[in-house]
Amino acid sequence: MENDKLTTIRHSLAHLLAMAVLEIDPGAKLGIGPVIENGFYYDILSTKPLSNGQLPQLENKMRAFMKRNPAFIREEVSVEDGKKLFASQPFKIELINDLVSEKKVTEVSTYKTGAFLDLCQGPHVKTTNEIPLEGFKLTKLAGAYWRGSEKNQMLTRIYGVAFETKKELDEYLKMMAEAERRDHRKLGKDLDLFMISDEVGKGLPLWLPNGMFVRRKLEDYMYQKEMAKGYKHVLTPVLAHENLYKTSGHLAHYKDDMYSPLDIEGEKYYLKPMNCPHHHMIFRHDMVSYRELPLRLAEFGNVHRFERSGVLTGLIRARGFTQNDSHIYCTKAQLKNELLSVLKLFKEVYKDFQIKDFWYRLSLPDLSNEAKYGDIEDKRMWDESSKIAEDTLKAFKVKYVKQEGEASFYGPKIDIQARNVMGKEDTIATVQLDFYSSKKFDLYYINEKGEKEHPVIIHRAIMGSFDRFFAFLVEKHAGIFPLWLAPVQMRVLPIAKTHKKYAKEVYKALTAAGIRVELKDSNDTIGKKIREGEMRKIPYLLIVGDKEVKAKSVAVRKAGKGDLGAMKLKQFIAQTLEEIAKKK
Repeated sequence: MENDKLTTIRHSLAHLLAMAVLEIDPGAKLGIGPVIENGFYYDILSTKPLSNGQLPQLENKMRAFMKRNPAFIREEVSVEDGKKLFASQPFKIELINDLVSEKKVTEVSTYKTGAFLDLCQGPHVKTTNEIPLEGFKLTKLAGAYWRGSEKNQMLTRIYGVAFETKKELDEYLKMMAEAERRDHRKLGKDLDLFMISDEVGKGLPLWLPNGMFVRRKLEDYMYQKEMAKGYKHVLTPVLAHENLYKTSGHLAHYKDDMYSPLDIEGEKYYLKPMNCPHHHMIFRHDMVSYRELPLRLAEFGNVHRFERSGVLTGLIRARGFTQNDSHIYCTKAQLKNELLSVLKLFKEVYKDFQIKDFWYRLSLPDLSNEAKYGDIEDKRMWDESSKIAEDTLKAFKVKYVKQEGEASFYGPKIDIQARNVMGKEDTIATVQLDFYSSKKFDLYYINEKGEKEHPVIIHRAIMGSFDRFFAFLVEKHAGIFPLWLAPVQMRVLPIAKTHKKYAKEVYKALTAAGIRVELKDSNDTIGKKIREGEMRKIPYLLIVGDKEVKAKSVAVRKAGKGDLGAMKLKQFIAQTLEEIAKKK
């Protein structure tokens, strides 16, 4: 099935959903019903609460409509007639008024299906016979502000998914069930990794001991990698004067994603949304010689961005997070080699974390987007930096895709893309070229001739943010961290009281070897102890009974693989230490 045909089917299903809602709630007010990835939704202001339990009822009504095979009939009407037709639908009237004021239309298009009429540009199927009867499912309800603004009414959003065949639908639903099992928000709660408190604030995570242990391991890992590559770590404050962001361009381009300013002694200060302006000030504070370049400044920088509540998603989309950030100041002659070095570091890190299914995206500007790129004065600079980025990817001998409109406002990017557990494309890290900021901030170094020259800047975040990368790992491994990262690497489980003495010997031997281990010597049944260990996603469960006491061994169960059989304790410790050292 062609993608545009499937899009049309999904759009038509949104209309059928609205028809079904009106049948059970004739007084409901309709918002919009667009197509989204894998499906559709419709926003409804109902006169009585809707629940997930009503979704099967709505589905049945939609299928009943489809069996009658009504046509979707398009008609253009005058704005005046349109307002009369939708007089009882205030959201539709608002949309008509916007079309008049923004696009100066004199007519609007409608679609009629049976007795149902909707304001819509289309396209739609000709009749419902074109829609697979068993190819769709309503999945969930959610709250959504009208037109995405918290100043507007909260509506109920009803989501649905749709495919060409029932088989495709079933496969998608199976993938979604697996995604739900791996959801870092669920596992974060189950494994005591992090929490969100409404009293602290939406989108502001609190890291619990287990989660903070893993996060600190990530930070320690990157610190060692960066120090070995010649990076110099710095620390900058979470607040800055408004003048800094005027200079950087963030207030011109990024203000809507920044928190409102704080008034401090009559001056405006902002919570830091990015680390780069602060690093530029560090570069500028002293005279820099060409001999000192490249200068690689790095920071595990805390930043805050105003994400709308509707898009907050645990650690993946938060309002406060910590970037694995760096800014490399170099000459033009050094640029390509520095970019290659960054790409090699990406590859090295992702190999250690067993991340294989990723690809590169060359993110370029869309110069027709004046809101984002309208103040570009030096198009030649953009062309030059874009060519350098592409030449570097070619030299690195990797496949990449180009995407216009994804560049930052100060330069092109090389983004590292991966699919999350729901099959959606995500950016997990980025490297950006910047010929722009050094002029804005009057950054320069003294070249070989003793003259001032602007450096080129590379913005680089290997893990993106530690928060997002952590969430990615949780979902990738379904909560079973690689052994070297796990807060608790194994748990010793004696079968009965008579085995507790040997269990303590095993515990002490493992602890002496530097292994993070717990001893579960309660009087619970061994079955219960195993279930608890598996629920906590502990990589290894070591069971000791009569046979193990006699043989000085342990019966090994590995998370996700089950029973591995008995092993001599010394052999198991040696094997475990090797697994940790090799980051398997």
